[in-house]
Amino acid sequence: MPKMIHSMIRVKDEAASLTFYEQAFGLTIKQRLDFETFSLIYLANAESTFELELTVNKGREEPYELGNGYGHLAVSVEDVNATHARLTGLGYAPRKIVDFAPAGEIIARFFFIKDPDGYEIEVLQRGGRYL
Repeated sequence: MPKMIHSMIRVKDEAASLTFYEQAFGLTIKQRLDFETFSLIYLANAESTFELELTVNKGREEPYELGNGYGHLAVSVEDVNATHARLTGLGYAPRKIVDFAPAGEIIARFFFIKDPDGYEIEVLQRGGRYL
């Protein structure tokens, strides 16, 4: 059976992205591969073996166009309220917390936040299918 191992996004400002992902989600560099025109930076934390690969194209000045095909990355946290408050305190401006209850029963509690390049990240309360 295939195993999901990483997802890749292109980022313009390496330092801003590394700071955001470490402060927001505890992701640190697990491996860095530097090449003449680009770098690949693999981030992870102790919660999962899944990695986020940041691709930094050296010398790029303009922001990336995210297009209309990208949706979001998702992470689960023990305490969505505390995480929202912490990220707000860091100045990252997460959107409001949503209790998703399409049939009257809450099936997900979450908020969205954008990284420095505008990628959407869904932060879900851990539980149910969101472990």
